[in-house]
Amino acid sequence: MHVAVIGGGASGMAAAYAAAINGAKTILFEKNEKLGKKLFISGKGRCNLTNDSDIQNHLANVVDNPRFLYSAYNAFSPVDLMRLMTEAGVSLKTERGDRVFPLSDKSSDIISAWQKLLLKSNVDIHLNETVLSFDKKDASFAIKTDQKQYTFDKLIIATGGFTYQATGSTGDGYRFARSFGHSIVPLRPSLVGIKAVIPTSLAGLSLKNCEITVKKSEKVLFSEFGEMLFTHSGISGPIVLTASAKINNLPFEELMIYLDLKPAITMETLDQRLIRELTAGGSKALKNRMPELLPKSLIEPILEQAGLDPLAPCHSITKADRLRLALLLKAFPIKPIGLEAFNGAIVTAGGVNVKEVDPKDMQSKLVSGLYFAGELLDVDALTGGYNLQIAFSTGYLAGRSAANA
Repeated sequence: MHVAVIGGGASGMAAAYAAAINGAKTILFEKNEKLGKKLFISGKGRCNLTNDSDIQNHLANVVDNPRFLYSAYNAFSPVDLMRLMTEAGVSLKTERGDRVFPLSDKSSDIISAWQKLLLKSNVDIHLNETVLSFDKKDASFAIKTDQKQYTFDKLIIATGGFTYQATGSTGDGYRFARSFGHSIVPLRPSLVGIKAVIPTSLAGLSLKNCEITVKKSEKVLFSEFGEMLFTHSGISGPIVLTASAKINNLPFEELMIYLDLKPAITMETLDQRLIRELTAGGSKALKNRMPELLPKSLIEPILEQAGLDPLAPCHSITKADRLRLALLLKAFPIKPIGLEAFNGAIVTAGGVNVKEVDPKDMQSKLVSGLYFAGELLDVDALTGGYNLQIAFSTGYLAGRSAANA
């Protein structure tokens, strides 16, 4: 059995390894000069390898088509991945939120481990070789690269998504999939900053304890507590990235974002706090008491939206004024206008339509002997190591299936 794997990222390496240890003569094609180029920069260079939680939790963190992944996770679970890396000599650690990293905090250790596994299992690695086209001839695949032509029994496409294009993720796999008759669910950036109309003075401000709520026509679509920051073009940070995954396929003109700047206290408690601050302020300017409640750069935008003069004496603030101020502190409105570009996104949403792929083996339902794996598929998850696990699990299942078919 001769198996070709296109793409030397997380899913491609897992696919090549699984095919080889199951007896297939395997060639892994990578157009870059080295394997795992995107993996190298994942997790800010630390590589959040997986999440040390059960399969149900992983699936609960998958945004698109979680049920498609049951067989993949059962074939190669988070426990299997951690065990394999440990056996390959990588010491691991688990941090907040069950996120798993190499003990060294170096993604290069993970890549080196996979390279050793590939070489040990006799995978033939072809670096700096670009696949140009395919042709299905009877029961085999003719593959043309920029160097020569090959013939294989099975073909696994694991070329990644459309994010971090400098690493080689330029969307080749979608073109390849279309050439075999597959449909592509429209691509969208996910786990990405949200463009929004904000006062320029807020750029660079980070909030440690904030709750974001996304509404569509007053219906709450998403709400989460955590950290965020304001950028020159909108908002970003952990809770914003999660929000982007939940709303990237929705019409932004119908959406509104609200920030609870005081999520730990109720409106009633906040009102009592305002009364105390205003009473203590007496004849002092309102803006001079606000630092007790807000970061400095937020004070004027909040007061302006509340229709309050920053220089007004504290004792002049009425109950109605106070209510408007409290409402803004609990629901500061931000109008989203879109998502940041693919190059700023962590993962690609959309991709090869999973209705056309058999979840039991990752084989195309349209073309016998053709398999897909990783970010190329229309599956994506939230941050926390879930997306890399999807890549490794789908890659492993595709490789094992191709070798044993």
